[in-house]
Amino acid sequence: MAKNPRIFVMGEGIGVRGGNFKTTDGLFQKYGAERLCDTPICERGFVGLACGAAMTGTRPIIDFMFADFVMDSVGEIVNQIAKMQYMSSGRLKMPVLLRGCIGIGHSAATHHSGSYYAMYAQVPGLRVVVPSTPADAKGLLKRALNCDDPVLFLEHREILQVKGLVPDGEYEIEFGKASVVREGRDVTVVALARMVHQTLAVCDELEREGISVEIVDPRTVSPLDTETILQSVAKTGRLLIVDEPPAPCGFAAEIAARIVAEGFDSLDAPIRRLTGAFCPTPYSPPLEAVMVPQPKQIADAVRQLIAE
Repeated sequence: MAKNPRIFVMGEGIGVRGGNFKTTDGLFQKYGAERLCDTPICERGFVGLACGAAMTGTRPIIDFMFADFVMDSVGEIVNQIAKMQYMSSGRLKMPVLLRGCIGIGHSAATHHSGSYYAMYAQVPGLRVVVPSTPADAKGLLKRALNCDDPVLFLEHREILQVKGLVPDGEYEIEFGKASVVREGRDVTVVALARMVHQTLAVCDELEREGISVEIVDPRTVSPLDTETILQSVAKTGRLLIVDEPPAPCGFAAEIAARIVAEGFDSLDAPIRRLTGAFCPTPYSPPLEAVMVPQPKQIADAVRQLIAE
């Protein structure tokens, strides 16, 4: 914001309060009410406003707290923001950054636990970003702030407190470039956001059993880096996709379809998916835990895949 006066932020509680997750903490004192615009509870209104503002050359950032809330503005995102550059033959740019939290945890229940990145990835014109580490979050956010395309930047609430090394200075991470989080020989696990951490938690245990796991984090759902996954599967011969949302028509299914289409000859066993339950998210902590792939389930799925 210091470098680019065209950037401004809109959302509920993002002004003096600093955002529900402290995402704008301290910015109101620096930039004031003109650039930190507290809004009423009217997502469709202020997301539509962002579309119009972007047409004039500004760079709106929408902080919608939870991904579930911005669902009220899907019409503006899908029918206007995502399509405007195409409908104007590129004359109008659409540098809108839509940022919010996804994921299950802390008994947030069914109105505060959605992810929806697979749904948005079906919309041409949108970039869909799901970081898993602080360094990736910084590099991908910088890229989002400098590109002319609309970006959905979805951060898993349960890893917001994760700490990690972040490079000094300015850097960007290109969209559509996956990260090989851990190298391995025997099985490829593709995971996003919190599921990267859930998988990492069992890798040393599996290594002691003689099973070497390679973890690929796509980092962006759209565009999706299929090539890095194909290269990993060519090395390991096995693929497990771990994804928190439910399986039907989901991100895991898309990866499986692409690898079957382009890398079938590399497979030594069927592709397996481990996903969340196809069910509304309950408030009860024990029931909530059942909804999400846990480390033990991931380890068991890897063992079963190795045995095939």
